[in-house]
Formats: sequence, C-alpha cells, structure tokens
Amino acid sequence: MRETSTALVAHRGGCHCRRIRFEVDAPTTLDVLDCNCSICRMTGFLHLIVPASRFRLLAGSEDLTEYRFNTGIARHLFCRHCGVKSFYVPRSHPDGFSVNVRCLDRGTIEDIRISVFDDNDREAATEALAHLSKA
Repeated sequence: MRETSTALVAHRGGCHCRRIRFEVDAPTTLDVLDCNCSICRMTGFLHLIVPASRFRLLAGSEDLTEYRFNTGIARHLFCRHCGVKSFYVPRSHPDGFSVNVRCLDRGTIEDIRISVFDDNDREAATEALAHLSKA
C-alpha cells in the first residue's frame, strides 16, 4: 500500500435502496484492497479500512442484518431490504471498519489505488495492514 495525504474528507455512502447511510473520513485518493477470499471475491467488495473513530452510521441501523461464518469474528452487515453490504467489521481489523468503496457517493473521490490482499497468506497480509484500523 502506498502512503496517501493525511488530509481527510468526509465521504458519504450507503446501500442500493439508500436506507443505510454512513460517512467515513478518508483522503480524496483512496488506497483500497481487493481481497481474494470467497466472500469478497463473490461480492466484488473493495476494502477501504479505517479506524472505528473515522466511521459514522448516519441512518439505517434497524435495517442491518448480520452474517458470520468460519471463525465468527468478522461481522458482515447487510441491508435487509436490498441485500447490499456497504460496510462491515473485518476479521483482519476487528477494531475498525471496512467500507466498500463501490458504495461511496461520487464527488469526493479523486483517485482509487487498488492493492491485492492475499487471503491465501492471511497472516502476512493482515500484519502488513495492521496500521489501517488504528486511530
């Protein structure tokens, strides 16, 4: 992952039906991860991992439903109406959030740089990114 500017802006986003709305503080140039695990690969999730302090759920908490599998650590949160997972609490960063960049509103993003997160070497990939969810 490359370093980005430390200046943060508030990006807004949500699910397809717009019942779930959130805000996340991040640079205008986003460094995101493309994970090759089964659920990320199948859903096309592009990860913007941030500390919990930089994520705010604005609307729709009552419309979220949760799915856990395997170790049960990751909290996959979906809109119970449209089925979109716009953010979740990842197993690799349980003290932060992973936002699906594809669910962010247009207008505040200048550029997106994508790096691969290799789930086949999860320990090394997670260790290299541990700083992303720290406040």
